[in-house]
Amino acid sequence: MALIFFKQFEAAGQTSTLRVLLESREKVANVPADYRFTTLSDSVVRDAQPEIYALLERYITTFSKPGHQVKSLYLWSQAPGTGKTTTASALLNEYIIAAVNSHISDGARPPERPAYFLDVNELQTLYNEFARPHVPPEIAERSASQYYAKIQAAKKAMFAVFDDIGVRSATEGFRGDLHNTINERVANNRPSIYTSNLAIEEMAQVFDERLFDRMRDQCQALHFAGDSKRGKR
Repeated sequence: MALIFFKQFEAAGQTSTLRVLLESREKVANVPADYRFTTLSDSVVRDAQPEIYALLERYITTFSKPGHQVKSLYLWSQAPGTGKTTTASALLNEYIIAAVNSHISDGARPPERPAYFLDVNELQTLYNEFARPHVPPEIAERSASQYYAKIQAAKKAMFAVFDDIGVRSATEGFRGDLHNTINERVANNRPSIYTSNLAIEEMAQVFDERLFDRMRDQCQALHFAGDSKRGKR
Protein backbone atom coordinates (compact mmCIF):
# COMPACT_ATOMS: atom_id res chain seq x y z
CA MET A 1 0.00 0.00 0.00
CA ALA A 2 2.84 2.37 0.76
CA LEU A 3 4.00 2.12 -2.87
CA ILE A 4 0.78 3.71 -4.15
CA PHE A 5 0.83 6.24 -1.32
CA PHE A 6 4.24 7.52 -2.40
CA LYS A 7 4.21 6.87 -6.15
CA GLN A 8 3.06 10.31 -7.34
CA PHE A 9 6.07 11.94 -5.73
CA GLU A 10 8.55 9.29 -6.88
CA ALA A 11 7.15 9.39 -10.42
CA ALA A 12 7.68 13.13 -10.45
CA GLY A 13 11.33 12.58 -9.56
CA GLN A 14 11.05 14.34 -6.24
CA THR A 15 13.52 13.70 -3.47
CA SER A 16 13.39 11.34 -0.52
CA THR A 17 12.75 14.40 1.67
CA LEU A 18 9.14 14.37 0.53
CA ARG A 19 8.83 10.73 1.51
CA VAL A 20 10.06 11.62 4.98
CA LEU A 21 7.52 14.46 5.18
CA LEU A 22 4.69 12.12 4.24
CA GLU A 23 5.79 9.36 6.60
CA SER A 24 6.10 11.73 9.56
CA ARG A 25 2.65 13.22 8.99
CA GLU A 26 1.10 9.80 8.53
CA LYS A 27 2.65 8.68 11.80
CA VAL A 28 1.20 11.53 13.90
CA ALA A 29 -2.21 11.27 12.22
CA ASN A 30 -3.04 8.32 14.51
CA VAL A 31 -4.26 6.14 11.63
CA PRO A 32 -4.73 2.52 12.81
CA ALA A 33 -1.87 0.27 11.73
CA ASP A 34 -4.07 -1.80 9.39
CA TYR A 35 -4.99 1.30 7.40
CA ARG A 36 -1.72 3.23 7.26
CA PHE A 37 -0.87 4.34 3.71
CA THR A 38 -4.19 3.03 2.33
CA THR A 39 -5.50 5.16 -0.55
CA LEU A 40 -8.70 5.07 -2.57
CA SER A 41 -6.79 3.33 -5.37
CA ASP A 42 -5.80 0.29 -3.31
CA SER A 43 -8.69 0.12 -0.84
CA VAL A 44 -10.18 -3.38 -0.60
CA VAL A 45 -13.61 -1.73 -0.41
CA ARG A 46 -13.36 -0.15 -3.84
CA ASP A 47 -14.88 -2.99 -5.88
CA ALA A 48 -17.71 -3.55 -3.40
CA GLN A 49 -18.77 0.12 -3.32
CA PRO A 50 -18.17 1.35 -6.91
CA GLU A 51 -20.74 4.17 -6.85
CA ILE A 52 -19.47 5.57 -3.56
CA TYR A 53 -15.85 5.34 -4.70
CA ALA A 54 -16.65 7.10 -7.98
CA LEU A 55 -18.09 9.94 -5.91
CA LEU A 56 -15.08 9.93 -3.57
CA GLU A 57 -12.64 10.15 -6.48
CA ARG A 58 -14.33 13.44 -7.36
CA TYR A 59 -14.48 14.45 -3.71
CA ILE A 60 -10.72 14.22 -3.15
CA THR A 61 -10.07 16.58 -6.05
CA THR A 62 -11.57 19.31 -3.86
CA PHE A 63 -8.67 18.89 -1.42
CA SER A 64 -6.42 20.79 -3.80
CA LYS A 65 -8.81 23.49 -5.01
CA PRO A 66 -7.73 26.91 -3.71
CA GLY A 67 -10.48 28.64 -1.77
CA HIS A 68 -12.82 25.65 -1.97
CA GLN A 69 -14.65 24.59 1.18
CA VAL A 70 -14.23 20.81 1.52
CA LYS A 71 -17.46 19.19 2.72
CA SER A 72 -17.75 16.71 5.56
CA LEU A 73 -18.97 13.15 4.99
CA TYR A 74 -20.98 10.73 7.13
CA LEU A 75 -20.24 7.11 6.19
CA TRP A 76 -22.72 4.67 7.67
CA SER A 77 -24.21 1.20 7.46
CA GLN A 78 -26.31 -0.90 9.82
CA ALA A 79 -23.93 -3.84 9.49
CA PRO A 80 -20.32 -3.69 10.71
CA GLY A 81 -17.37 -4.45 8.46
CA THR A 82 -18.67 -2.88 5.25
CA GLY A 83 -15.57 -0.74 4.73
CA LYS A 84 -16.40 2.53 6.44
CA THR A 85 -13.22 2.76 8.51
CA THR A 86 -11.03 1.62 5.62
CA THR A 87 -12.59 4.28 3.41
CA ALA A 88 -12.34 7.01 6.04
CA SER A 89 -8.67 6.17 6.55
CA ALA A 90 -8.06 6.26 2.80
CA LEU A 91 -9.66 9.71 2.60
CA LEU A 92 -7.50 10.94 5.47
CA ASN A 93 -4.38 9.61 3.75
CA GLU A 94 -5.43 11.26 0.49
CA TYR A 95 -5.78 14.53 2.39
CA ILE A 96 -2.25 14.19 3.80
CA ILE A 97 -0.88 13.64 0.30
CA ALA A 98 -2.79 16.65 -1.04
CA ALA A 99 -1.72 18.89 1.85
CA VAL A 100 1.96 17.99 1.56
CA ASN A 101 1.91 18.31 -2.22
CA SER A 102 0.13 21.68 -2.09
CA HIS A 103 2.45 23.22 0.48
CA ILE A 104 5.60 21.97 -1.22
CA SER A 105 4.36 23.33 -4.56
CA ASP A 106 3.86 26.70 -2.88
CA GLY A 107 7.34 26.62 -1.37
CA ALA A 108 5.96 26.29 2.16
CA ARG A 109 6.55 23.69 4.83
CA PRO A 110 3.52 21.43 5.28
CA PRO A 111 1.75 21.54 8.67
CA GLU A 112 3.03 18.96 11.13
CA ARG A 113 -0.39 17.33 11.54
CA PRO A 114 -2.70 18.13 8.62
CA ALA A 115 -5.08 15.28 9.50
CA TYR A 116 -6.04 13.23 12.55
CA PHE A 117 -7.90 9.95 13.12
CA LEU A 118 -10.02 9.84 16.28
CA ASP A 119 -11.42 6.49 17.43
CA VAL A 120 -14.49 7.67 19.35
CA ASN A 121 -14.96 4.33 21.09
CA GLU A 122 -11.36 4.44 22.35
CA LEU A 123 -11.85 8.05 23.41
CA GLN A 124 -14.90 7.14 25.48
CA THR A 125 -12.96 4.31 27.12
CA LEU A 126 -10.28 6.80 28.17
CA TYR A 127 -12.97 9.13 29.54
CA ASN A 128 -14.49 6.34 31.60
CA GLU A 129 -11.08 5.37 32.97
CA PHE A 130 -10.49 8.73 34.63
CA ALA A 131 -14.09 9.84 35.25
CA ARG A 132 -15.35 6.87 37.21
CA PRO A 133 -15.03 6.80 41.02
CA HIS A 134 -12.13 5.23 42.90
CA VAL A 135 -9.72 5.11 39.96
CA PRO A 136 -6.06 4.92 41.08
CA PRO A 137 -4.55 8.40 40.62
CA GLU A 138 -1.78 7.24 38.27
CA ILE A 139 -4.30 5.57 35.94
CA ALA A 140 -6.66 8.55 36.03
CA GLU A 141 -3.83 10.98 35.28
CA ARG A 142 -2.52 8.93 32.37
CA SER A 143 -5.97 8.39 30.86
CA ALA A 144 -6.95 12.05 31.25
CA SER A 145 -3.70 13.20 29.63
CA GLN A 146 -4.25 10.92 26.63
CA TYR A 147 -7.92 11.88 26.39
CA TYR A 148 -7.36 15.63 26.27
CA ALA A 149 -4.42 15.27 23.90
CA LYS A 150 -6.66 13.40 21.46
CA ILE A 151 -9.43 15.98 21.85
CA GLN A 152 -7.02 18.82 21.06
CA ALA A 153 -5.56 17.01 18.06
CA ALA A 154 -9.05 16.37 16.68
CA LYS A 155 -10.03 20.01 17.18
CA LYS A 156 -7.00 21.53 15.50
CA ALA A 157 -6.26 19.22 12.55
CA MET A 158 -7.22 20.59 9.16
CA PHE A 159 -9.02 17.29 8.39
CA ALA A 160 -10.29 14.71 10.89
CA VAL A 161 -11.95 11.31 11.08
CA PHE A 162 -14.41 10.50 13.88
CA ASP A 163 -14.59 6.71 13.72
CA ASP A 164 -17.47 4.67 15.22
CA ILE A 165 -19.39 7.68 16.47
CA GLY A 166 -22.52 6.89 18.47
CA VAL A 167 -21.84 3.18 19.08
CA ARG A 168 -22.15 3.45 22.88
CA SER A 169 -24.34 5.39 25.28
CA ALA A 170 -22.58 8.56 26.38
CA THR A 171 -22.49 10.49 29.63
CA GLU A 172 -23.30 14.19 29.70
CA GLY A 173 -19.64 15.05 30.23
CA PHE A 174 -18.43 12.99 27.28
CA ARG A 175 -21.21 14.30 25.05
CA GLY A 176 -20.21 17.83 25.99
CA ASP A 177 -16.57 17.27 25.09
CA LEU A 178 -17.48 15.63 21.78
CA HIS A 179 -19.96 18.38 20.98
CA ASN A 180 -17.34 21.06 21.66
CA THR A 181 -14.82 19.28 19.46
CA ILE A 182 -17.20 18.99 16.51
CA ASN A 183 -18.58 22.48 17.10
CA GLU A 184 -15.09 24.01 16.94
CA ARG A 185 -14.34 22.18 13.71
CA VAL A 186 -17.59 23.31 12.09
CA ALA A 187 -17.14 26.89 13.29
CA ASN A 188 -13.67 26.98 11.72
CA ASN A 189 -14.70 25.27 8.44
CA ARG A 190 -12.57 22.19 9.10
CA PRO A 191 -13.99 19.14 7.28
CA SER A 192 -14.62 15.88 9.13
CA ILE A 193 -15.37 12.30 8.14
CA TYR A 194 -17.72 10.43 10.48
CA THR A 195 -18.30 6.67 10.48
CA SER A 196 -21.17 4.97 12.27
CA ASN A 197 -23.53 2.00 12.32
CA LEU A 198 -26.39 4.45 12.79
CA ALA A 199 -28.14 6.72 10.31
CA ILE A 200 -27.19 10.34 10.80
CA GLU A 201 -30.71 11.19 12.02
CA GLU A 202 -30.17 8.88 15.02
CA MET A 203 -27.37 11.11 16.28
CA ALA A 204 -30.08 13.39 17.65
CA GLN A 205 -31.04 10.61 20.08
CA VAL A 206 -27.54 9.30 20.78
CA PHE A 207 -26.25 12.78 21.61
CA ASP A 208 -28.61 15.73 21.29
CA GLU A 209 -30.20 17.99 18.71
CA ARG A 210 -27.38 20.54 18.95
CA LEU A 211 -24.68 18.01 18.13
CA PHE A 212 -26.83 16.49 15.40
CA ASP A 213 -27.30 19.91 13.80
CA ARG A 214 -23.55 20.52 13.90
CA MET A 215 -22.71 17.13 12.40
CA ARG A 216 -25.06 17.44 9.43
CA ASP A 217 -24.01 21.02 8.66
CA GLN A 218 -22.17 20.94 5.31
CA CYS A 219 -22.16 17.12 5.56
CA GLN A 220 -23.23 14.48 3.03
CA ALA A 221 -24.34 11.04 4.25
CA LEU A 222 -23.20 7.98 2.27
CA HIS A 223 -24.72 4.56 2.97
CA PHE A 224 -22.45 1.49 2.69
CA ALA A 225 -24.44 -1.58 1.65
CA GLY A 226 -23.35 -5.20 1.46
CA ASP A 227 -21.51 -7.78 3.55
CA SER A 228 -18.54 -7.48 5.88
CA LYS A 229 -15.14 -7.04 4.21
CA ARG A 230 -13.16 -7.80 7.36
CA GLY A 231 -10.33 -10.25 6.87
CA LYS A 232 -9.98 -9.22 3.20
CA ARG A 233 -7.36 -6.48 3.53
